[in-house]
Amino acid sequence: MHPEPPPAAGETIGERLKRLRLERGFSQRELAAPGVSYAYISRIEAGTRQPSVKALRRLAAKLGVSAGYLETGSDLDPAEARELRLTDLELAIRLGEQEGTEAPLREIAAEAAASGDRASALRARVALAALAHDRGDSADAVTLLEASLEGEPFAPVDLVDIYSQLARAYVGAGRTAAAVELFERCLLEVSATEDPALEARYATLLSYALSDVGEIARAEEVVRQALSRSKNTEDPYTRVRLYWSMARLAHAEGRASVALTNVRKAIALLQATDDTLHLARAHILAAAITLSRDDADSASGHLDQAEQLLGASSAAEDIIEIKVRRSRVATLRGESETAVALAREALALIGESNRLDQGLALSALADGLGMAGEKEAADEAYRRAVDMLEGLGRWRDAATTCRAWGRMLRDSGHEQQALDMLDRSAELGMKAAPATAHAER
Repeated sequence: MHPEPPPAAGETIGERLKRLRLERGFSQRELAAPGVSYAYISRIEAGTRQPSVKALRRLAAKLGVSAGYLETGSDLDPAEARELRLTDLELAIRLGEQEGTEAPLREIAAEAAASGDRASALRARVALAALAHDRGDSADAVTLLEASLEGEPFAPVDLVDIYSQLARAYVGAGRTAAAVELFERCLLEVSATEDPALEARYATLLSYALSDVGEIARAEEVVRQALSRSKNTEDPYTRVRLYWSMARLAHAEGRASVALTNVRKAIALLQATDDTLHLARAHILAAAITLSRDDADSASGHLDQAEQLLGASSAAEDIIEIKVRRSRVATLRGESETAVALAREALALIGESNRLDQGLALSALADGLGMAGEKEAADEAYRRAVDMLEGLGRWRDAATTCRAWGRMLRDSGHEQQALDMLDRSAELGMKAAPATAHAER
């Protein structure tokens, strides 16, 4: 059999037959076989006759290709062809080339579901959910992922990436409690597998979800237990995830020194790997921590490192975080116009369903507007930011935003409103405080 050349786009059977015949150096008479005359071949090539199955087999045998290739231009069966198309689309998405992938993915998902190909249907829907997440439509991502998992056995060992993606979609859609419940189930299941790396991954993810609903003490306990169980592991990623989580939790509690110590440990471990994505995200977290200490120069340096590591293929969520952090840097430096522009650029990238990113970006926007003297617009941005962050249980972020709002009100001569807002900030700060702080009070 000759190796099969790639078919020309839109090639008909007749065109393919003529191309292969000429490539093999046959005339129509030389290609003829019993039951397949040269006149019959001529009509096939002219497109006025469709070859029978018997004719296809005889012609294909003389041309040195399969009958399937001669008929369709591909030797793959429908399932194999679908697998190849799906793999190409998944690769395009990973390379940041999402444009034009959604329609063929939906086609593959429907085709796979109709033919009972559950594995391909699952993969196509997961890819579609990734596209929805990137454009900020967390609700659509949840719908797609829940549909893809319907009827599948609960398998946290095999489906860790899908469950992680579903939980991120839950958080983006304002359903953080659902993410907590999912990760609790996963952690309970894998704790019996004696796989400390997988347990550490789920512990880290659960700690994020718990901190998002304000359960910082419980989140820290989850991470401490995982750290204890992973003491003897040689996998650097296990330790990275846990140091990262401890940094994030300490940052959420306002313990910047502890947070920086842990994120620096994570960065040091990641620098020994080729994982530029997570190293970039560690620098983004470090920027957030240094910003909480009003250290604009260090934050800017971390953001520079993150952008360099991410390159041109940055995911939307990373671009949004960087823009919000750079807006904060600009505010600290007194560059109000830059701060406002960056915050608005971030908001333009955020989907309507992603209330957490909206709240954080609105808070940054309000700070910039207040500095620019646009008090009325700043007041509205602060109000929306606090409502969103408080509604999502982001007590510390809401408290910080209220405090900045109160300062702006005081500076503009609205003393009573400023006092009310600072009282509200204190109340939210109490909700964000660790359980030990509540007990001491």
